[in-house]
Amino acid sequence: MRLQDKVAVVTGAGSGMGKAIATLYAQEGAKVVVSDINEASAQAVAEDIKAKGGEATFVVANVAKEEDIQNLIDTTVNTYGTVDILVNNAGIMDSMEPAGDIVDDKWERIFAINTTSVMRATRKVLPIFLEKQKGVIVNIASAGGLHGARAGAAYTASKHAVVGFTKNTGFMYAQQGIRCNAIAPGGVETNIASTMTNINHFGASRQQLGMAINPRAGKSEEIAQVALFLGSDESSFVNGTVVTADAGWSSY
Repeated sequence: MRLQDKVAVVTGAGSGMGKAIATLYAQEGAKVVVSDINEASAQAVAEDIKAKGGEATFVVANVAKEEDIQNLIDTTVNTYGTVDILVNNAGIMDSMEPAGDIVDDKWERIFAINTTSVMRATRKVLPIFLEKQKGVIVNIASAGGLHGARAGAAYTASKHAVVGFTKNTGFMYAQQGIRCNAIAPGGVETNIASTMTNINHFGASRQQLGMAINPRAGKSEEIAQVALFLGSDESSFVNGTVVTADAGWSSY
């Protein structure tokens, strides 16, 4: 029970990696706040956790809205008294657009969900963490945050920003007992592809060049194990860095 009595908030927890992380955290003793834009999905995950003997509640949140993030953390504190772990998992893909084909609305939406939400949620929990001089943030970045062509330009830029934000935050608050790390998953079997529409064929053709060297796709549960390590005291000396989980794809 590596997270016994910890209070964890997981965004985008209605499916995929977020669901796997929320479920595993609960199995390890955490009280989990399951957050998702889809109420039915969030409720289903929370109910499944409780049916298996865990403790969970759900909060509907569109992380692109500042007021929803405020409500998410406020509701967590009102329900469980504090926050110990924040997992910024919610995210969407672009449609493989290269720079010349980006439209402003798409760029701004991707950054709002993938990047600005990470900042806002972090900003919201920091007073809680600073008061008790302890807290953990786990950001879900991407192999696309470390390399140039795992997606289109907007997604790639948004995840590079998450990596930089993670490193800055980890260093800035290291002496206050706060750790901030990121995970850079490679290709993982989730439903994130459902956020892709009108695929850009030129961008996709360029992106596909590297797929032949991808050893395999990952499972959400495999990423959850990394998130468990980073969320627990077992990683007490790990801070301000990115853990790559991609079966060796980026080692070529």
